[in-house]
Amino acid sequence: MEFRSILYSAGERIARITLNRADSRNALDENTVNELTTAVGMASRDPAVKVVHLAAAGKTFCAGTDTATLERLAAGDLEQHRTDSIRLSTLLRALHESRKPVVALVQGPALGVGCGIVCACDFVLAARDGARFGCPDVQRGIAPALVMLFLCKRVGEGRARELILSGGSATALEAHRMGLVSAVCADEKLAAEAAVLTDTLLHRNSATAMALTKELLAKLPGMNMSDALDFATNMNAAAGMTAEGKKGVQEFLNNQQSEW
Repeated sequence: MEFRSILYSAGERIARITLNRADSRNALDENTVNELTTAVGMASRDPAVKVVHLAAAGKTFCAGTDTATLERLAAGDLEQHRTDSIRLSTLLRALHESRKPVVALVQGPALGVGCGIVCACDFVLAARDGARFGCPDVQRGIAPALVMLFLCKRVGEGRARELILSGGSATALEAHRMGLVSAVCADEKLAAEAAVLTDTLLHRNSATAMALTKELLAKLPGMNMSDALDFATNMNAAAGMTAEGKKGVQEFLNNQQSEW
């Protein structure tokens, strides 16, 4: 499939998705959101892919919603706003619920919905000097409902309140301290840091176990304790019956290091 706003490639068990609108600071329009959603779905369904990388070209990871889209929505009705919101929520859900671990490589500012995209990923690697995270929507009269949902899940309500209600931004180191960022490295070491993490995910972790874990993470928070226990019990039993589950346990009992 040909994309206009992103780059997509898959090889060596890694799907690489890159926002490719550097001239627009990788701000999101309708086409970019649709292409990102499609690419995440492609990676999630590809049996040859085990890990997904999400990166961006240029000096900005994602500046939020692009100005043309904001102008269109400013003149739109409730139904147009709802359609746009559904489009964004579908993308965020695809990232969050993908059965493959998603690693965000954040080299520059991730603002507004760009921050929401980052929060929907599993791992966030940030360039120490270039990366910045924030949601200035309240300064524009907008309540960032979708971003808030994923930011709260990522850092907790207290930190999310501070970041969203202030309309300010956090440096990579500040974002790391609040739990938004997994690791911070020198800007020029971002790719190397991602390679180290990816090597662990590819070779030390079972793809089946990671997929089941992500399913649990996606579904358990919406259940009451009784239903959660029943679901976790069944998943625990099912995990032990998978081919990779049996292989991993047997190799552990034989004092062998599993190679996946």
